[in-house]
Amino acid sequence: MRSLILCSLIPAIFLSGCGRDDRPALAPVKPVTDTYFGVEIRDPYRYMENMDDTLFLNWMKAYADYSKKVIDGIPGRSSLIELYTEFDGRSSDRVYGLSISENGRYFYLKMTPEDEFGKLYYRDAYETEEVLLYDPADFQGEPGITFVIGTYKPDIVGETVLVGLAPNGSESLTGIIIDVESGKVLDDRLQRVFGGITWLGKGKGLLYGQTNSSNVHDPDRMLNTKIYHHKPGDPQEADAIVFSSKSYPSIEMRPEEIPVIIYDNDEDDYYLLLSTVDRYLKLFYADPGAFSRNMRFDWTPLTRSEDRIQDFNVRGDELYLYTAKDAPGFEIRKTSKTAPDIDGAEMVVAAPENGMISGFSFTSEALYYKLKINGVEERLFRLPNGGDSAMEIELPAKAGSLGLRTRGYKHDDIWVGITGWTMDGMRYRYEAEADRFTEEPLSSMAAFPEYSDLVVEELMVPSHDGVRVPLSVIYHRGTKLDGTAPAIMTGYGAYGISHQPSFNPYTLSWTLQGGVVAIAHVRGGGELGDSWRLSGYKQSKPNTWKDFIACGEYLVNNQYTASKALAMYGGSAGGILIGRTMTERPDLFAAAMPLVGLMNPLRVEQSPNGPVNTPEFGTVEDSSECMALIEMDAYLHIEDDVDYPATLITAGFNDPRVIVWQPAKFAARLQAANGSEAPILFDVDYTSGHGVGDTKSKKFEDLADIFTFGLWQTGHPDFQPE
Repeated sequence: MRSLILCSLIPAIFLSGCGRDDRPALAPVKPVTDTYFGVEIRDPYRYMENMDDTLFLNWMKAYADYSKKVIDGIPGRSSLIELYTEFDGRSSDRVYGLSISENGRYFYLKMTPEDEFGKLYYRDAYETEEVLLYDPADFQGEPGITFVIGTYKPDIVGETVLVGLAPNGSESLTGIIIDVESGKVLDDRLQRVFGGITWLGKGKGLLYGQTNSSNVHDPDRMLNTKIYHHKPGDPQEADAIVFSSKSYPSIEMRPEEIPVIIYDNDEDDYYLLLSTVDRYLKLFYADPGAFSRNMRFDWTPLTRSEDRIQDFNVRGDELYLYTAKDAPGFEIRKTSKTAPDIDGAEMVVAAPENGMISGFSFTSEALYYKLKINGVEERLFRLPNGGDSAMEIELPAKAGSLGLRTRGYKHDDIWVGITGWTMDGMRYRYEAEADRFTEEPLSSMAAFPEYSDLVVEELMVPSHDGVRVPLSVIYHRGTKLDGTAPAIMTGYGAYGISHQPSFNPYTLSWTLQGGVVAIAHVRGGGELGDSWRLSGYKQSKPNTWKDFIACGEYLVNNQYTASKALAMYGGSAGGILIGRTMTERPDLFAAAMPLVGLMNPLRVEQSPNGPVNTPEFGTVEDSSECMALIEMDAYLHIEDDVDYPATLITAGFNDPRVIVWQPAKFAARLQAANGSEAPILFDVDYTSGHGVGDTKSKKFEDLADIFTFGLWQTGHPDFQPE
């Protein structure tokens, strides 16, 4: 049946105007065979891991040019870009990346319809007039390179700001320092800024991490990184190392761990975090005055990975812990920071019977925490100081996701952000004494009447093992659910990250084509607590794509769509999800789009960003974890002469997170093995990375590429070549 369906589509889709006749030659095969714990693995494109191999580079460039030509030639693409541009012009500005300093000064990035990237603004208070502080277009870097603000960090009182500028999506930051009052850019220029940036007390400068190289393809770029101290006005060469594995051997920092020092201005304390993608914190504490002792810290261990602490907060001597230990829905406990008893920490908020605690913060009068239900609804609770029971706060609107911000336990300010699949985000100030919310928007609001009649269904779908998986389905009222609508599914399922509801008019544009949008909240994410994450990583990773397959089957069986009209996409670690879904069930989808995806996990440790990810996916050094890596490796599961769905594979040449050869090897193997005439495109962007720091136009083009390809392959009449 699968072959008959594909053949019926060939005349309309594959043989007309798709550039097939000038398709480049397949990549040469140069197999290498390795043995992992008795299992032989054949790798036909190992040579592509050499970023200096001209054969590889020439093939990649040829296929990138060809793929761009094919996508640009699909009708409907330009109309989508025009729609996104028109949507963008409906609001006068969009504000994001807010930071509020100790003295109440606001800093934020803002884009207008005329801007391609965010500019840094500030205002002395919410009510005061804003001032443009820095436009990254003014940065004098290499000609022909686009720099965007990758990060920024004001000092404690908002007098000085470090701005990190990233070239062409590489995330290799150059730091500059700006005096806020004068707007003057100081002479400091810090190269390869990375990791946590922490301003110290007034006049004491800042701490920052640094990569070993600005070359994102350098295998040692992220190993044994260090923390430096910088005082504004000094040359970077004078910056002293304040932490490294060599200077503190007793801490036994692993090469892949990234050290971050956090300064708590309220208590004059220092905290050291040894960071990987592991959700559980390895945390150390240094008492006040440590900095004055020649920047030599006396680090005391606070939490270990086995304590299963995922976040912390400090109020005086009290150390508050956000813990998953014996609490898959999380608990908040407290102990002393100077004499910690992690195992015996006092209960503050117990794990809920339904849902999970998803975050907490303090004001001067209470502890506030969020409760998440099935990953798609959040509620707000308040526990007054000295109180023994929390009360739910009635929100001004039902929150699909809830942002919570305070200025710490010495201030009474609290702000709440509310958004949902069909509700644009709104920012409120909450006044506890009056139990009142007041709107305090930063972005201008825009109207989207096109989405006034959207239907949202929050479903629970049985997976392969009977576990019920949340599935969000969105479509226009009146859409015929008779198996004819084009549908697009997405998911992620890694690192405990939740795909929370947020209003995105650009993604919702699929519904304007008469289509269905579906978000599968698969295991490996954080939607249903820590156990949900743990049941979709390392050896349990197959649950991630099996959940996704179950959700796809549900959509087909209940006639939201049909297999010939079902597309899927996912990016980064979501490449495992998309890749293994299409290799396990190639008949279920018409189109697949793994975007800057991790497609060859068995070899990820050979890439610069690979070792830091071993806590999530596993290591080849452990026999059980190595077998899990083989199982989740989509590249290794491609079989010859199988009819795979049409596939658009993307990569960024400057990607520091998923090196370009990961998707390249998958593309080469899939092109050679595919038994159908479905197009296998490989789109490489040579001026971009992982999508972080892309210009607005680039983001519009990328989304248009995804939706154009998906609508083409799901048979939408407006997207078929003549």
